[in-house]
Amino acid sequence: MRASFVLSEVLTGLRRNVTMTIAMILTTAISLAMLGGGLLFVRLIDKSQALYQDKLEVSVYLVNDVSANDKSCANDPCRTLRSDLEKDPAIETVTFENRDQAFERFKRIFEAQPELVKLARPEALPASFHVKLFRPDRPDVIQQTYNGKPGVDNVIDQGQFLRDIFGKFNLVRNLAFAIALVMAVAALLLIANTVQVSAFTRRTEVGIMRLVGATRWYTQLPFLLEAVVTGVVGAILAVVMVVMFKGLFLDDLLGGLTNVLGGVTTLDILLVSPWLLLTAIGISAVTGYVTLRLYVRT
Repeated sequence: MRASFVLSEVLTGLRRNVTMTIAMILTTAISLAMLGGGLLFVRLIDKSQALYQDKLEVSVYLVNDVSANDKSCANDPCRTLRSDLEKDPAIETVTFENRDQAFERFKRIFEAQPELVKLARPEALPASFHVKLFRPDRPDVIQQTYNGKPGVDNVIDQGQFLRDIFGKFNLVRNLAFAIALVMAVAALLLIANTVQVSAFTRRTEVGIMRLVGATRWYTQLPFLLEAVVTGVVGAILAVVMVVMFKGLFLDDLLGGLTNVLGGVTTLDILLVSPWLLLTAIGISAVTGYVTLRLYVRT
């Protein structure tokens, strides 16, 4: 089999159906870009969950009077509350944080947003107990026990905050996957249509090749490679779109939350990109082959 002949036939086919080729590349690129965006959100969720899996706590926030007047938790009701928490069999560790320490932690978390830090004041942050449970999936036990106790303002499950964030990320991920699926169907139809049109426009020369002894595989390979080449180009364009999505949208969306959430890095894109390329090659090759076997008699 002459590789130069096959390559020339592939290039001829791409040039002959240039508008359909461009449409197929763009459709494939958009589909794979949405798939890549969804995979980036999957990695973001996985990294964030791994980051906080062993750090989820229940925060017991104290009323303003206690926060302002008992910074060392040396007096009641703070002292009694601390003793009750430390004796609770459901609790593994208890850490007291006064409002000055809370403000310092706030500044570390949001150091990438100096405007927000300038607006904040220690007086706006309450003192609290950070409680780590033996069973992080049962924060309701602590909430029911300590809500309403003297000195307690409210009891917050940090895991609920993360679940709300992850729920929003899951919604975006599912939307991206849904759009990717719709665009993938469109790309499949375009690939099948392009292969049929390409084979039809070259039916005479293919027929002559068959008469002189060329195998079916030899005559069909250029059409199959056309589909694969457009898929690969679409995948490369999709990677560029994913990079732009990260730089122009995702980084701004996360902003100062990169210290709180896992964040998305260039390494994540490098890990996602091969899957986009393999998906493009697989879909293009399978669709082209099935189309040739079912609809094209060459």
